[in-house]
Amino acid sequence: MARGQVAEQQAEREEPEFLERLVGINRVAKTTKGGRNMAFAALVVVGDGKGRVGYGHAKAREVPEAIKKATEQARRKMIRVPLREGRTLHHDVKGRDGAGRVFMRSAPRGTGIIAGGPMRAVFEAIGVQDIVAKAIGSNNPYSMVNATFNALEQMQSPRHVAARRNKKVSDIVSNREETMNADAGVSEE
Repeated sequence: MARGQVAEQQAEREEPEFLERLVGINRVAKTTKGGRNMAFAALVVVGDGKGRVGYGHAKAREVPEAIKKATEQARRKMIRVPLREGRTLHHDVKGRDGAGRVFMRSAPRGTGIIAGGPMRAVFEAIGVQDIVAKAIGSNNPYSMVNATFNALEQMQSPRHVAARRNKKVSDIVSNREETMNADAGVSEE
């Protein structure tokens, strides 16, 4: 087997591990002395479905080339997001980018993804199954994705918080359960 074929087979095996979501494509024009130069801008979200996600945006003369460049950029800019039970967020979080603000809440099993278009693409790429999210302000896809990533970068797991505070993970998690019960109006009697 030739080296090229081996490299192609390895590339094919690596491809399915990433979920790619095309969030938006825009036609952009640059006016020059000779007229308008048309190009396309693509916004892509890439994730592994297990807590890693990234996004990229790129421009090119043709749509497939713009998508390819944005996908490569997204793979280079991936972040890890800690998930509770591999299905939802550990805590409520807010994110912001310009005029766009997002609010995300963890949700009980079976809730599903309740979120708008660009945010839904990010959550599907991460592998989140239960979440409630709201976009406030700008509905520009670029602002929504940037604000979502701003919020996800603030996400902390109980293990990380416990290590920072020199406490046990069980102390942090039990405090979370007490506050959730207090918020819901459940008494421990």
